[in-house]
Amino acid sequence: MAQRLPPVHALSAFEAAARHGSFALAAEELCITPSALSHRIRLLEEFVGERLFLRDGRAVSLSEFGRRYLDVVKAALRTLSDFPLPHRTAPAQPRIKVTVTPTFARCLLVPRLSEFAALHPEIVLELFLSVPLYDLSLSESDVEIRFGAGKYFDTVTEKLFEEPTFAVTSPAYLAKAGGLDTPADLKKVTLLRSALEPWQPWFEVAGLDWPEPSNGLRLDDLGLLLEAVRHGHGVGLTRKHFVQDLLASGEIVHLFKDIELKTPPHAYYVVYEPQVRTRPEVRVFIEWLRDTFGKL
Repeated sequence: MAQRLPPVHALSAFEAAARHGSFALAAEELCITPSALSHRIRLLEEFVGERLFLRDGRAVSLSEFGRRYLDVVKAALRTLSDFPLPHRTAPAQPRIKVTVTPTFARCLLVPRLSEFAALHPEIVLELFLSVPLYDLSLSESDVEIRFGAGKYFDTVTEKLFEEPTFAVTSPAYLAKAGGLDTPADLKKVTLLRSALEPWQPWFEVAGLDWPEPSNGLRLDDLGLLLEAVRHGHGVGLTRKHFVQDLLASGEIVHLFKDIELKTPPHAYYVVYEPQVRTRPEVRVFIEWLRDTFGKL
């Protein structure tokens, strides 16, 4: 039976869009983004195997099937909403769906969530992980914290912070390499690769006319990159707030301390669609992000 039931959130999106004749107005009513609403409509259309709306640019209208299906959906939603719930007295808490990159979540956001909770105990945060440089649509999220170049179209994009990039390795690997006195000595070691922290911009600052490495272990997660460094797999690039505890404990060594890439190609951004700022809980969360991470 469960497999034959369409998702309720998709049904409510369909009903709201049909009633307003607009995906944007329906999204505003449901406090989600237009792209999230479109995703729910597509999900329902895939479930029923029929087109529910006819799309002409920004205008939408119900298909013939959609008009017939709407009557069924409205009746079902009315039955659910009219059913008495005598013990449901407390209003639902405001919720914010936040998509965040793994390393930022682990090293920076989660350790500071108690500060936000103390300021706004009435707001519930729901955190979801995304892969930097790959997941570039807001989908079901209200707010995203992205790591990249900051060129995201049809969204509001605010830079949170950027940090200098520098080279690190483990003490054991440094000893195995026989020491690394100058950047040119990197030719004798394994350079750990990541699309998130490319080497070529750092090479330029270090005075090396070298191309981007094409061999060696590649890890497109900054946390995994640091784990590979810590376990002695080679030399990697990193940033202060991710590695400061490992540096303090001596598990990782900062190489060539006078050489840093001051303006790396990637930074952290908070990304959202304009209409979500009409929700007070989203507005205060974005302001908290700006106040907390904008001064790092």
